[in-house]
Order: sequence, then C-alpha cells, then structure tokens
Amino acid sequence: MTSRPAAGGGRWVEVDPARVARWVDGFADRHGPPTTTAQGYGLLLAAPDGATAELHAPPGAPASTDVPGFVAAAVAPRRLGLLLARKGAAAVGVAEGTDLVVSKVDTRYVQGRTAAGGWSQQRFARRRDNQAKAALGDAAELAVRLLLPQAATLAAVICGGDRRAVDTVLADRRLAPLVPLRAERLLDVPEPRHAVLVAAVGAARAVQIRLRDPAPERAG
Repeated sequence: MTSRPAAGGGRWVEVDPARVARWVDGFADRHGPPTTTAQGYGLLLAAPDGATAELHAPPGAPASTDVPGFVAAAVAPRRLGLLLARKGAAAVGVAEGTDLVVSKVDTRYVQGRTAAGGWSQQRFARRRDNQAKAALGDAAELAVRLLLPQAATLAAVICGGDRRAVDTVLADRRLAPLVPLRAERLLDVPEPRHAVLVAAVGAARAVQIRLRDPAPERAG
C-alpha cells in the first residue's frame, strides 16, 4: 500500500484489490461503522466520527453500490491496455488480470540539454526536438501494432509517464479508437522499461482511496 498527500486535503492511498475488504474493516475499526453511498467514482464511506474514504474504482471495473460488489468488481480479471511514454522511451502492453501477456519497449536516443549559447544552442535544441518527435512517432507505431488490434477487447487503456508525451502519441489519428478507452489515471513511472511495464499492471489495477481524517475538535 502506498500513500501520498491529496490536493485539497486528505491523502491518497493505493490498495491492492484483494486487500480492499480488509482495509475497509480496518477503517470501520478505527472510525466506527461507516455509511456507504454510491458515487460516480465508486463508493463514499462516511464514518460516525467524521472520517471519510472515497473508494475509486480501478479502470475498467463496473459500478457497484456496496463494498462486497465493489471488491468483486475490483479483483475480477480485466483486459487492460498500457501505454507508458517519456521522451526517448515508450512501453506498450496488454494485461490479462495481473499478467502482462503482450509487451514491447522502444528506446531512442534523445540528446540532453546543452549549456551552450547562441547559434549552437539553437541547433542542439532543434536536433533534440527532432529526436523527441521521432521517439514519440515510434511510440505511436507501437500502439498501432499492439493496442489498436485489441481495442474491442480492452476494458480500459491506462497511460503513464509524461502527460504531454502520452497526449502526443494518442493524437495520432490512427489511435482514435483508443481515446474513449483512456482512463483518467496517469501512472507516475520512471523511464519506461520492461520491468516498469510489469510493475505498471499492479498500479493500473490498484484501488485508489482518498482518505480524510475527522476534523480536529476546537477548544471550548
């Protein structure tokens, strides 16, 4: 389980789908039996002491109205597309449940920034931009070859890496059928490699929970 601060208050925790029921039991033990309300993102748990937990359904999981249904949908195997992209590297794959069944990684050299000034700096900047465009073009080709033929079977496409790079790849007109499948979740991943792609399967399936603790009592 991982945790990070949430913009606007509270914190995000990521929980493996198989551990969600246990996490909810722990929440109830700490804060009291919560009421459960279905929301567009998943479920809202509101405890008697004021603590709340927003359970966000993982990409591709159907909606549910209670915790058992939510857990069953989260743990169910789904066919997911993965697209990880940064300047100079891309990884594309298809996961069946927790298994990565199709994968391909592509790397291309992109020149680092230079401290040189004047004409030389402009020349290096143009070269770097051209290298980056070529790398993202290769990433689009990977997606066309691996994801596009699978589009009708995918529950969702989860992206990761640099948002601008991912947006550039998916702007390829050939990939238009994948755009409606794109999940809102953007995975925070390092430069795409095969090991990173394998780890991304678990991150794509994780349940994200926004946890807010009870408001502190004011002194009388």
